[in-house]
Amino acid sequence: MRSRAGVAGSRETPGASRQPRVLMVPGQGDEGAAAPAAGGQEPEVQRGQEDGAGAGQPCLCPAPGIEAAGAEERRACDCSSGLPWPRCCEAAGTKKKAACPGLGLFYTVLSAFLFSVASLFLKKLEDIHSVEVSAFRCVFQMAFVLPGLIYYKTGFLGPKGKRIFLFFRGFLGSTAMVLLYYAYQVMPLADATVITFSSPVFTSLLAWIFLKEKYSPWDLLFTLFAITGVILIARPPFLFGSRGVGIEGSYTDHLKGTIAAIASTASAASTIVILRKVGKSVHYFLSIWYYAVIGLIGCVIALFVLNEWRLPHCGKDRVFLILIGLLGLGGQIFLTKALQIEKAGPVSIMRTMDVVFAFILQILFLNHLPTWWTVGGALCVVASSSGTAIRKWRQSVKKAKQSEI
Repeated sequence: MRSRAGVAGSRETPGASRQPRVLMVPGQGDEGAAAPAAGGQEPEVQRGQEDGAGAGQPCLCPAPGIEAAGAEERRACDCSSGLPWPRCCEAAGTKKKAACPGLGLFYTVLSAFLFSVASLFLKKLEDIHSVEVSAFRCVFQMAFVLPGLIYYKTGFLGPKGKRIFLFFRGFLGSTAMVLLYYAYQVMPLADATVITFSSPVFTSLLAWIFLKEKYSPWDLLFTLFAITGVILIARPPFLFGSRGVGIEGSYTDHLKGTIAAIASTASAASTIVILRKVGKSVHYFLSIWYYAVIGLIGCVIALFVLNEWRLPHCGKDRVFLILIGLLGLGGQIFLTKALQIEKAGPVSIMRTMDVVFAFILQILFLNHLPTWWTVGGALCVVASSSGTAIRKWRQSVKKAKQSEI
């Protein structure tokens, strides 16, 4: 008979809060830069090894059709919660089957679609600087995060030893957003979107430099693929001629947009490295709070310095501004939900649908057919980011299996 101490030791305190793991996937600027791991789960504990006193003993459950008059009339089931049957199979910590297979991937596709539509509205805006758009976006982020900070009682500043990291996370994240919005405004939508998806390659490189993480020949190969894709999109004159093959409009604007997109990608990758450095010690809501607050302050200062602050002249632009904020927030929520119920590897791969949506929206609503150079560059970058995601995913699965042995 299992002792009461063993049973009590295996129960999980209701409402116990756990600090979620931070996972990263490629996104728009700093979109989805911080999201909880699958349901905030900790490493899976093998059955029968949760507690000390009753370790290895299965819970006792009544046989079908027989009332539990005593311990002799009970049978063993396949869980180890120690609670009476059938509550034992519904205990906290017992692994449950997913209610709807593929729901996490559907959330990912929906998130990519919302981000792409927000980018389309950004292209439709007239005479509104990208910094002002970023300021509106930060206001929506703050409105979303503030209730979460109050609910989780995380405070507004974070641990003393982590505040400098949170500051740079907010500064670099908001910088990535401003630069990305600028790239959307001055270059084709699909081109800017494709360049942002080289973020995982930058992340691997920066993690190798600053966090001493392993950088394998595979990572080098994916980096070369990403660089090739960016070159095909940028089409520099010293390689493609002074006229800029297949570039509509001013090549100067195209070049500025390319530089802004690359700088945005590098800034977003830097925020990922900072979040890895911080680890679980800071709640992800607090990380997003710093991103929104520092971004808003920086945008307001920049607008006054540039003298670019102005309200939209027509109602259509005002509606677009509100929709950009709402769609960006919706994309963030669905991306977070996807990471709560699905592994980061498949989510990262499915996020490449953002590139597909960007091409479709550009053709349908902007009347701009992408060139074969852009298509080739997109294939290179998508192959690079997908290969990086698959490799990281396989490594995490391998480590999980080794930890179970």
